[in-house]
Amino acid sequence: MLIDALFLQMGYNATLVAIGAALLGAASGITGTFLFLRKRALVSDAVSHATLPGVCVAFLVLVALGGDGRNLAALLTGSAVSAGLGLLCMNWLTRNTRLAEDAAIGAVLSVFFGFGVVLLTVIQTLGVGRQAGLEGFLLGSTAGMLYTDALVIAGGGAAVLFLVLLTRRPMTMVAFDPEYAAARGLPVSKIDMLMMGLVMAVTVVGLKVVGLILIVALLIIPPVAARFWTERADQVVILAGVLGALAAYLGAAISASAPNLPTGPIIVLMSFALFALSLLVAPNRGVLAAVLRHQRFQRRLHMRQGLLALAQDQTIYEPLTLRLLSRAGLVRADGVATRSGQARAAKALRDERRWDILRRDQAQEAAAALYDGLREIETVLTPDQIAAIDREIGTPKEAF
Repeated sequence: MLIDALFLQMGYNATLVAIGAALLGAASGITGTFLFLRKRALVSDAVSHATLPGVCVAFLVLVALGGDGRNLAALLTGSAVSAGLGLLCMNWLTRNTRLAEDAAIGAVLSVFFGFGVVLLTVIQTLGVGRQAGLEGFLLGSTAGMLYTDALVIAGGGAAVLFLVLLTRRPMTMVAFDPEYAAARGLPVSKIDMLMMGLVMAVTVVGLKVVGLILIVALLIIPPVAARFWTERADQVVILAGVLGALAAYLGAAISASAPNLPTGPIIVLMSFALFALSLLVAPNRGVLAAVLRHQRFQRRLHMRQGLLALAQDQTIYEPLTLRLLSRAGLVRADGVATRSGQARAAKALRDERRWDILRRDQAQEAAAALYDGLREIETVLTPDQIAAIDREIGTPKEAF
C-alpha cells in the first residue's frame, strides 16, 4: 500500500492530493524561509490561529444561505478574511502601542483562537457542524476530500509559489538587512506586508491538509533544516522548498496508505525526520561534522604537544599522542624520536619561539592574534619576516 502511494498508484484523487500537498510544502518552505531569516517565525503562529473564526463564520453564512457548509473555497475565503484581520490587529498593536511584537502575537493568537473555539462549539450544537468536518481544519484531514477541493489546494499552492519566486529578491534583502534595503529605496513596510500576506496565503491554503495548529511547522521546520546544509540565502530558499515538498508528499502518501492516520501530524513528523537527518549529517553544520572537526582538532593538538615534548627531551605518557606520532613515523615503538621526528620537533619548538617574539611586537598585533597553538607561522608571515625573527632568535635558520 505504501509503495503504491509513493508511486502515485492509489487512485486519481489520492494522486491529486499528494501533488497538491507537495506544491503546498514547497510554497510553505520557501515562504517560511523569509520569516526565518527575518526572525519573525512566531508571526505564522498568530496568522494560523487567527483563521479559525473565519472558517466558522463562513460556515454559518453558508448554512444560513441554505447550503451545508462543505464549500472549501468559501471556507478558505472566510479564513483569509479572519487571518487578514488578525494580521492587521497585530501590526496595529506593534506600531501604535508599547507592546513588543511577541506580546502582540500572543494577544492576537489567544483572542482569535478563543473566539474560534467558541464558534466551533456553537456550530457543533446545531447538529450540522460535524457533518461539515470543521474539526479537520484543526489538525488537517484529506479523508473525503473532493476533486474540486484538491484542485483548490494545488492551485493555491502553485499560485503562492509563483508569487514568492517573483518577489524573492526584495524579500531576501529586507529579511537580511532592512536598513540597507531602505537605503536602496525599497519600501520595507510594504515588503513586510507582502511577506505576511504570502504567509497568510500559505496558511489558508494549507488548512485542509495540515490544519491551522500545525501549519506553522511546515513554514518553519524546512527552512531550519535547510540552514544546516548551506550558508547562502538563495540556496536555503531552494532547499527549504525541496524539503517542504518532500515532507508534504511523504506525509500525504503515508496518510493515503493508512487512512486512520491524520494527514497533518504525519506531514509534520516527516518534516521533523528531515530536520533530524539534517541536524546529524549536514556536512558543515551537522552534529557528525562537528564531532569529526573536534576529533581532527584533538589529533592536531596531541601531535603538536608531542612534538614539543620530543624537542625538550620529555617523556610522553599519553597513549594517543604516542600512537599518532608513531603512525606519522615520528617516533619508534619505544618512544624514541626518529630523524624525521627530531626535525619536526625542532621546527615545532622554533615556531613557538617565533610566535613568542611576534606576540611581543606591537606592530604585528594583528598577526599575533591569529596564534592558536596549531596554526603554521608560514601561513601568517612572509619568508622575509620569518628570517628577521630568526635573526633575532640568534640561531641560523638552516640549523633547523
